[in-house]
Amino acid sequence: MLVPHSILRGTPARIVGSNTLRGLATVSTAKKEGNISSVFVSLSGTESAPLPPRFSDLKGRLISGHEDLLRDSWKRLLRDIRQEIEVVAELGCKVVPEIQFKDLGNAPEAFQIEHKKRGVAIIRDVVPKSTALQYKEDVRAYVKDNPHTKAFPPKDPQVFELYWSPSQIRARAHPNFIATQRFLMNFWHSKDQNALISSSHPTAYADRLRIRQPGDAGFALGPHVDGGSVERWEEEGYGRGGVYDKIWQGKWEEYDPWESSCRLPAVSDLYNGAGACSMFRMYQGWLAMSTTGPGEGTLLVNPLFSRATAYFLLRPFFSPRRKPNATSEASATTRLLDSNNWQLDPQPSSLLQGATPSHAQELNATLHPHLDLARSMVHVPEVRPGDYVAWHCDTIHAVDKTHAGSSDSSVMYMPACPLTEANAEYLVRQREAFVNGTPGPDFPGGKGESEHLGRYTADYVQRTISLEAQRAMGLAKWHTHEPGLKNGQRRMLERANETLGF
Repeated sequence: MLVPHSILRGTPARIVGSNTLRGLATVSTAKKEGNISSVFVSLSGTESAPLPPRFSDLKGRLISGHEDLLRDSWKRLLRDIRQEIEVVAELGCKVVPEIQFKDLGNAPEAFQIEHKKRGVAIIRDVVPKSTALQYKEDVRAYVKDNPHTKAFPPKDPQVFELYWSPSQIRARAHPNFIATQRFLMNFWHSKDQNALISSSHPTAYADRLRIRQPGDAGFALGPHVDGGSVERWEEEGYGRGGVYDKIWQGKWEEYDPWESSCRLPAVSDLYNGAGACSMFRMYQGWLAMSTTGPGEGTLLVNPLFSRATAYFLLRPFFSPRRKPNATSEASATTRLLDSNNWQLDPQPSSLLQGATPSHAQELNATLHPHLDLARSMVHVPEVRPGDYVAWHCDTIHAVDKTHAGSSDSSVMYMPACPLTEANAEYLVRQREAFVNGTPGPDFPGGKGESEHLGRYTADYVQRTISLEAQRAMGLAKWHTHEPGLKNGQRRMLERANETLGF
């Protein structure tokens, strides 16, 4: 079933496809204009203001009654991290598990184990090399035809404020990519079989793309975690689902990063931040459009995964007894990092290291010394056009500070998102943005691509992409009578159809 004409508004006439859809206005709060630097304090040139005193009270409530357990768990965590960093440093990029797209139906057990442990993976040859390269050439042509396209940095564009280019729409709709999303999301599980979620029904999330040129040092994005920052501690943020309760209780080993039902009520964007994600992305990821190796403007990840999550969440509750001095001697670092040098703050401060409202969570060696980021952040292996790199939504990741390669490092940011109530509601707003040619609801606002030449219209897309891809975009009705559906899945499909107006 195609989307009724009453669902979508029409778009400017100077675009590909007929302009027959008109529609249902939806109320959404547009974010101010900006670019990817708006998301990160380190890129925006702003300084973090001290958090208000209420965060001190919040921290006290989170650990109340668990103080002794928390002290013991902190020591166990530091010991475990120290040992695991040695493993990661020795393996380097080999720690990232890989699999060929053609093998997804029979994934080796070794891959499955390592992926669940490390939270990152490379899926090779998701789309043919020639297809991925054509995506890039078509993007370049689209930008050339629309020289007013916004990008960062403005004087030397590397990351483009494009969400609806023909290449991006075709890539998100590719059947191999949708199959890859489904494969990855099924690593998640729900302890509540009636939870309104389906990881077997991917939903499309319109994100940016990058064509990073050799020598670039402007897009120097350090270690960070997306999906909010202070929200991870806040009771009305991730606390609504008790996502990290085991960590606050001093039982970080029992924290399950792959449990999905607890994340359904979580709110990751309490401050309407530019680029703060309000959609539940099980994975972040990108599709490679170039051959790019370590040091060539590519991705770094932290395979400590759940241990690293526990660390940066607990770090604000502990302080060193002896502060570091100016010496760079190894013995001074050893003394600083010794678990006996750290104590649970008797009175919690309002400080949440690296967390700033409406920005991403950032990490560095000064604020998070035990992670030894210089050694625990590792490059992903060389990628080739058509490869897909995915990492769990809690994974710490970064980008090469300098692109030291000899050719472009180009990717399309394409996460993996399940069908949930919140994601269906997001699709309604994103669908309107698609029709209007404006950035998706999570991203800096403005007119976006509304005046771009060569942009696809909704009715053109409906004639040219699969029904499954249309459903992912909110353009077609979900099939609620598929065989093998669990009760929660079927109810979620029915709820999504209602939300989307079908």
